[in-house]
Amino acid sequence: MSLPPSFFFDARQPDGIHPLERLLRERIVIIDGAMGTNVQARRLTEADFRGARFADHPSDLKGNNDLLSLTRPELIEEIHAEFLRAGADLIETNTFNATSLSQAEYGLESLAYEMNVAAAGCARRAADRVAAEDGRPRFVAGAIGPLSKTLSISRDVNDPGARDVTFDQVRAAYAEEVRGLLDGGVDVILIETIFDTLNAKAAIVAVLDHFDEHPSQRVPMMISGTITDLSGRTLTGQTVEAFFTSVSHAPILSVGLNCALGPQEMRPHIEALGRVAPIYVSAYPNAGLPDPLSPTGFPETPETLAPQLKAWAEDGLLNIVGGCCGTTPAHIKAIAEAVRGIRPRPLPSAEPRLRLSGLEALVA
Repeated sequence: MSLPPSFFFDARQPDGIHPLERLLRERIVIIDGAMGTNVQARRLTEADFRGARFADHPSDLKGNNDLLSLTRPELIEEIHAEFLRAGADLIETNTFNATSLSQAEYGLESLAYEMNVAAAGCARRAADRVAAEDGRPRFVAGAIGPLSKTLSISRDVNDPGARDVTFDQVRAAYAEEVRGLLDGGVDVILIETIFDTLNAKAAIVAVLDHFDEHPSQRVPMMISGTITDLSGRTLTGQTVEAFFTSVSHAPILSVGLNCALGPQEMRPHIEALGRVAPIYVSAYPNAGLPDPLSPTGFPETPETLAPQLKAWAEDGLLNIVGGCCGTTPAHIKAIAEAVRGIRPRPLPSAEPRLRLSGLEALVA
């Protein structure tokens, strides 16, 4: 198919083009780094996570970063602002595990909607404040994570058909998250770190259902998968080409990869994705593969990560770039400076062919 005039029609704009898409047409867009890494750097205690509101909660709450949007909103807003001032155009809400299914592990499933509204508010305030400081537009992506439960794989080796959740349960959990994020004021929806495409399809259905019911809240949708190891496939076995084919029916602004891999390991998969995707491509790798001997747990410093991603940009691979696990505002600043002035990846056209996917893609 050929590139449409705009991936997302924004009736609020005179030309119908969403401001983020307009920016993507002009230059490489910078997405932020790892929220979890920067929360961990604060060395918070159990009391920090609980705050006064959850002082008597029966379950341990340390490590539930999504809860901090309620108990320590000023800290989350501060981390967002640090990434924005480092050069990020687009920041992700602190909602990676803010679904009722994930929060049930802490006994907080009833707070999922409230968490998403609060997290969107933290990011919105930071984005608007930093944009007012320097006059550059900033955008908030409502981050939707992958869940700890999978629709495609059984956890019981003796029962291949067994599942912990149903498609409708996953869709309902994501629908609640989507509603909270949009009520909180995000600019785009980002379904990220996808290891199970069926989980992602449930999220996509939840997003599109919400748009049908609330047309005034329509925003662009972004997708990012994750290659879980050096096999070059997602956890559920798909190649990147098959993964893109599986989600390409949806009206998505961008597709990309994040997490799991460092830049060296991720590059061939970004190249493969760029060859088949006639839309914008995003890449935000980890700061290398986890390394317990490294002071930060990851080997790539800002000075070693940025030149590698600059080479990707110079080779025409990038439309959106940033960092995932192990990356800090210093990494994002170095990346933003490294790719400044380099033209974004040109969008290829795709012939109208029958495209099918299982574990691998089939083009007829």
